[in-house]
Amino acid sequence: MKITVFLLLQLVCSAQSTAEADKEILAKQIALQQPCPQDVHAVLRELTASVAQQKVEMTFLQKENQEQTAKLKTEINNLKQQLEVRQVAFSASLLAEGSVTLGPCNTFTTLIFKRVVANIGNAYNPNTGIFTAPVRGAYHFEFYVAVIGGQTAAVLVKNKERIFAVAEYQSPGFGSSAQGATLALEAGDVVFVQLWADNKIFDNQSHHTTFSGHLLFTM
Repeated sequence: MKITVFLLLQLVCSAQSTAEADKEILAKQIALQQPCPQDVHAVLRELTASVAQQKVEMTFLQKENQEQTAKLKTEINNLKQQLEVRQVAFSASLLAEGSVTLGPCNTFTTLIFKRVVANIGNAYNPNTGIFTAPVRGAYHFEFYVAVIGGQTAAVLVKNKERIFAVAEYQSPGFGSSAQGATLALEAGDVVFVQLWADNKIFDNQSHHTTFSGHLLFTM
């Protein structure tokens, strides 16, 4: 009887020891499976840094893409403008209809050539008689003047500079003369023809007095 009780007590103690050992092993396994707070914080910091870096890279790529798009649009617009400004030419006569003798005037007078037969690029203004260069380049101009029974003289003007003059004297009949010039102009430079002081000029339906010009090439 004593031996049986002893054996039972020994079995109970053994079972308790085994259960305690199993608990310790299980606790160790759980501890190994669960990361420590320090490891979790490290992972979060790495993730945060990675996301921030990706945001910076995306912002940079977006900005670079916008800059390239804007640059491409600018280049396309410049090409369009260059193609447009290469088409510059005009020709006009002093009168649209009728017959007239202007002058003499005691000052230089800008001639307004009102009958426009061509104005490609709209660089010539028929309301002022002034041509305005739309682009930097070489331009060629010609002007013709006529007179009946007297003296005529005119001059081609670039901005405020008198370039070339022409003169004709006829008494009592009809006379005409012509002049031309090739000019290097900056965008915005103006060119026009002035009647010389104390002179007169004639035009009629035959359009003897004219002003023409065109762009040779850009520079």
